[in-house]
Amino acid sequence: MSNPTGSSLHMGRVALTVRDLDKVGRYYEEVIGLHPMGRDGETARYGAGSEVLLELRQDRAARQRSAREAGLFHTAFLLPSRADLGAWVKQAIAQQAPVSGVADHLVSEAIYLNDPEGNGIEIYIDRPRDQWSWKDGLVEMSSDPLDIEGIVKSAGSVKWQGVPEGSVVGHVHLQVGSVAEAQKFYTGDLGLDVTCHYPGAVFMAADGYHHHIAANVWNSRNAGPRDMPSTGLSDMEIRVDAARAVELRRAAGLNDESPLGFELRDPWNTPITIRAV
Repeated sequence: MSNPTGSSLHMGRVALTVRDLDKVGRYYEEVIGLHPMGRDGETARYGAGSEVLLELRQDRAARQRSAREAGLFHTAFLLPSRADLGAWVKQAIAQQAPVSGVADHLVSEAIYLNDPEGNGIEIYIDRPRDQWSWKDGLVEMSSDPLDIEGIVKSAGSVKWQGVPEGSVVGHVHLQVGSVAEAQKFYTGDLGLDVTCHYPGAVFMAADGYHHHIAANVWNSRNAGPRDMPSTGLSDMEIRVDAARAVELRRAAGLNDESPLGFELRDPWNTPITIRAV
């Protein structure tokens, strides 16, 4: 997988449990623009280029996740260029796709949506790193108005033909029961650095990216561990280089001969697959 975040750690595919695979899958194809990459019975995969970015797992009997419990806030798909984002915006406007929000985060430009079963989505591009502002180890982020007109103009003659090769899951934003507990787990067990504090949220990353993982309590303060299976986030993959894989295995109490892929669970019972690449 390409790694535009330039880090020893980056996000792999996100897996969601859904009740209606056909309906949700069609949304990710037609509105988001992910390409179908195979289906095995009740599981379908979608991505860009040769990389799977999203896996949908159908379970019609799964408990319906409450919007106030821990789990996914959004999956963030990072496009290669502003022209790509502009082409996607033009397509979304033509489709009259419902958007839940837009924001200029200083480090990035982002548009937010929800899939048919309420799973949050972010489509975004990063600004060049030399435009990010850091102070005392923290990056400046905000939620300013987004220049939609400028983004559309940046597309020029580029036609949207689905999520382009080189797109990745840039970050995953979670709902948690406690910001402090999330920070302790993701900086301790996963070795991430805190990059930004926001009221009710923390942002964390490896190697100077703005964030690979975010966690907030805006809708889920004091939420307990998730009762699985439920709809929503069923697994997220984090890919790491060999050196970081060794560190994470040791932190998890596993020996160096442990399989290259292993699973952790955060304090809210969300599975995390660690995969060495």
